[in-house]
Amino acid sequence: MSSYCTAARGHEVHGPYHDTEYGFPLSGDDALFERLVLEINQAGLSWLTILRKRDAFRAAYDEFSVDRVAEYGDAERARLMNDAGIVRNRLKVNAAIENARRIRTLRETHGSFDAWLRAHLREDDGAVRDRESWRRLFKRTFVFTGGEIVNEFLVSTGYLPGAHAAECPVYAKVVAAAPAWKEQGLGTRD
Repeated sequence: MSSYCTAARGHEVHGPYHDTEYGFPLSGDDALFERLVLEINQAGLSWLTILRKRDAFRAAYDEFSVDRVAEYGDAERARLMNDAGIVRNRLKVNAAIENARRIRTLRETHGSFDAWLRAHLREDDGAVRDRESWRRLFKRTFVFTGGEIVNEFLVSTGYLPGAHAAECPVYAKVVAAAPAWKEQGLGTRD
């Protein structure tokens, strides 16, 4: 079984996330934005730290409302930088605000963040998009989105396989939820 599947089993924080969220499809802009912001903030830290601060992040970022965060200015930046409940990193705070603005722009052409993601499941030639091409696409579209951030964002939201090993009891639940990777005929990463 993958190491996260093993480590999360029975853990008070990782367990519920692993069993009910990790790898399951997400589609709402605010939910996808939340996961993107959390993945960005995890860079250099443990996922446990981020999960423990999740409620503070939700409060600090207006429940991850894309529209509200996109309107943040200097006062909100200062407030976030002084909020001990979240990760106070200027680059990460600025990335959350800028990425909210970019998601709003994506809505103009695609209707939603999810629709933009689904429109890019395949390359222009019809081939299923691989991890490297996703990384390049995110780098052109968003800020503070390196390879690991993009990979974990896509795996955790059901756009790429690999959240659970096939023998993990949660794997069947994820597959039943029809994640985008399954619709594309992709398999697991063990």
